[in-house]
Amino acid sequence: MMAFTVKGQQEPVYSQYWMNKFLINPAYAGSEGFTSFNLTARQQWMGFEDAPSTQAISGQMRILKTSFISKSRSIKKRTKKRRPSGRVGIGGYLYNDQNGPVGRTGLEATYAYHVFIGDGQLSMGLSLSAYQFRINTDKLITYEETDPLIDQARESMFIPDGSFGLFYTYQPFYVGISAKNLFQAALKFGGDNSFKDYQQIRHYYFMTGYRYDMRNDFEIEPEILLKTTEAFNLQADVSVKGYYKRDYWLGFSYRTGNAFITMVGIRIDKIYVGYAFDYSLNDIQRISYGSHEIMIGLKLGDNSRRYRWLNRF
Repeated sequence: MMAFTVKGQQEPVYSQYWMNKFLINPAYAGSEGFTSFNLTARQQWMGFEDAPSTQAISGQMRILKTSFISKSRSIKKRTKKRRPSGRVGIGGYLYNDQNGPVGRTGLEATYAYHVFIGDGQLSMGLSLSAYQFRINTDKLITYEETDPLIDQARESMFIPDGSFGLFYTYQPFYVGISAKNLFQAALKFGGDNSFKDYQQIRHYYFMTGYRYDMRNDFEIEPEILLKTTEAFNLQADVSVKGYYKRDYWLGFSYRTGNAFITMVGIRIDKIYVGYAFDYSLNDIQRISYGSHEIMIGLKLGDNSRRYRWLNRF
């Protein structure tokens, strides 16, 4: 008898997470003060049939302060409408993640609260999500003519879940921690005789970075992203990016035991476009064309509130 251990991913992987940190940390919603919209498309391991692919579209914003509004209903009576605190952020995103015969399509909604501590900001965020989990049993290959799990399997099911995050910014430094799959929902594939306890494992993310001003319109930003699960399957992305006038950037990243990544991008007014190519560092590269990812973002808002937090939003 022989036994083997196989590791597989449940959550999508993003090489350009730094362009939209909201995808992995709900506390980021509204933290910059911008109203942001992002589109992400990733194709992993080009050259493989049914290789993992991910698409996501997201939006997040800060509910900014407004002045008190006086409204005259009569000569003697005036009412005042209370203004927002400027501390609330909201966001949401739609995503589709396909991995061979297994797929997930879902929606996530986020509420974040931001507290200023001196010149820094502490953000807390909570997300609730719901997604459809699908499995195409026609694409499953077995060594037996009958398999109870497959024969009695439901090909789709509806799963609720949640995420939580903390994010602290003291420009130009940031640090954040978040957890996904909080409920660790168990997927019920079928009846009493089929496997019922395939569980979504809780994932943890830790990110930190610092942007150095090199003068002469150049900046450099090292950062690190640590990912792990409850089973302590640790992986790290170690990155460094260089910016010119914040309109152009070039970056490199190393994903432990997995890939070397090259990233390039450009900003045109309020539109950001980034591309990443992952070169696998294992045997899979012999028959793969690498992984490709593109992110397109739109940021609306006044730049003056990005760092100094003019009027505290």
